[in-house]
Amino acid sequence: MHHNPVLIQNLSHNYPDGTSSLNGINLSIQAGERVALIGANGSGKSTLQLHLNGIFLPQSGKIKIGQWEVNSQNLTQIRNFVGLVFQNPDNQLFMPTVWDDIAFGPKNGGIKGKELQLRVLEAMEAVNIDPHTYGSKNPDNLSGGEKKRVAIAGVLAMQPQVLVLDEPSAQLDPSSRRYLINLLQTLSLTQLIATHDLDLAWELCDRTVILSQGEIVYDGYTDQVMSDRDFLEKHALEPPLSYSRPYCNLEDAPKLNKQD
Repeated sequence: MHHNPVLIQNLSHNYPDGTSSLNGINLSIQAGERVALIGANGSGKSTLQLHLNGIFLPQSGKIKIGQWEVNSQNLTQIRNFVGLVFQNPDNQLFMPTVWDDIAFGPKNGGIKGKELQLRVLEAMEAVNIDPHTYGSKNPDNLSGGEKKRVAIAGVLAMQPQVLVLDEPSAQLDPSSRRYLINLLQTLSLTQLIATHDLDLAWELCDRTVILSQGEIVYDGYTDQVMSDRDFLEKHALEPPLSYSRPYCNLEDAPKLNKQD
């Protein structure tokens, strides 16, 4: 595993109408870190994530994923290294059976025969999907939580080193959400989790990055920022519902990279 799998330097991005979505982003993620990416709607979270496997290419600045710079020449290596799980699994599942969906990525990457079968089985085992029960099912007939697990399995079958998830708990019932949290805790991959679910972020991630209007306004300990109600509200966020401990005195806390 690469020791520093994600390195972003001075990344900026404008949409065709001139709207700025990212402005001078600098971010480094170490191997094995699980980092929450939070911010209000329109803060730039999805745009940032889509840069990490080359769906968007840098307009200004530089991104290095593992040993590869994100550019049009390195897209195959980048997309093998970074697995992206979309917010809506229906945007990711399109094959007639669960087995075919999970096998799609590695199969199109040239994996065949026993190696392909092993990859699919290992991915299904990782998300606790029984191949005998689910392998031949049509993904359209699964629950939201089951679809999410199949989508994650399809990414895991590619054997990425970085897992990027966009709103993974969206539209899940409490039981499916709890299963998802437990699943992500067991995965040893580097993870960047964009979410409005601050309870999930607090439970899963020691580190949180907050985006506001395309800029990083906080990068530091999750526990510290979740206790700062005024700062969160300033950026259209609220403390997690389950956060019941007394608010800490931020003047006594370690100095972190909180801008503004």
